[in-house]
Amino acid sequence: MTELTPLDEAHAAMMAAEDDDAARLRFYERIADVELFLLLEAEPDDDQVSPVLLDAGYVLVFDRSERLATYVGEPAPYVALSGRAVAGMLEGQDLGMAVNIGVAPSEILLPAGAVAWLRDTLANEAGEVEARIERVLPPKGLPETLIAAIDAKLATATAMAAGAYLVAVEYHGGGRGHLLAFIGAIPRAQDALVRAASEALTFSGIEAGAMDVGFFGPADPTVEKLAKVGLRFDLPQGEGLQHTPRMPPASDPSKPPILK
Repeated sequence: MTELTPLDEAHAAMMAAEDDDAARLRFYERIADVELFLLLEAEPDDDQVSPVLLDAGYVLVFDRSERLATYVGEPAPYVALSGRAVAGMLEGQDLGMAVNIGVAPSEILLPAGAVAWLRDTLANEAGEVEARIERVLPPKGLPETLIAAIDAKLATATAMAAGAYLVAVEYHGGGRGHLLAFIGAIPRAQDALVRAASEALTFSGIEAGAMDVGFFGPADPTVEKLAKVGLRFDLPQGEGLQHTPRMPPASDPSKPPILK
């Protein structure tokens, strides 16, 4: 029996509870996060790609290269991109995604409107404010779906930070809320970590503004308070961003390849 992929599992959960918005959001989150193999008519030409189209309205993507090979039945050119990069590439093209068609239980047609919704959702940017923390408290009242979403997001943030704590906070001047505090984050990874936290909120169905994000150096005295009462998240450590090689053409999610 072929092993189920995270996308297969998210699709099955969505189909088993068609009226469950949270399950549907988790499926779209997986689509955005996973690596997708986009079937091409020819090898990429610099940053130009020519996808094979299904019924003139869908690009063909697969969450495993083996599944693409099974669909085609012979060697074929492809490019591997995150789902968010594919969605960005399709902006203005009026094209949807045909996902795992004929080769997996997660096969599904995502029309152009659904891809546009995903692209717009991923484009939401967090605002930036300055606030001074007055009290740090244990987190309280947050749904398990949000905790699980944060954990899943940070599990892919290899070497971006030493770790993170989720706490409740009271700010100087009377404001209060929850804070996801990253410790020892690499400066150029901060935007990606903010985006990950924001998407965890969005795809958990939690209203925006339910959680703030902050960055603290390991020697910051606030870290001791965070460690005493916070819910800890351990980010995977490794080569990560500290030794990232030059990105190959078309691999930057902010600069998706251009369709010919």
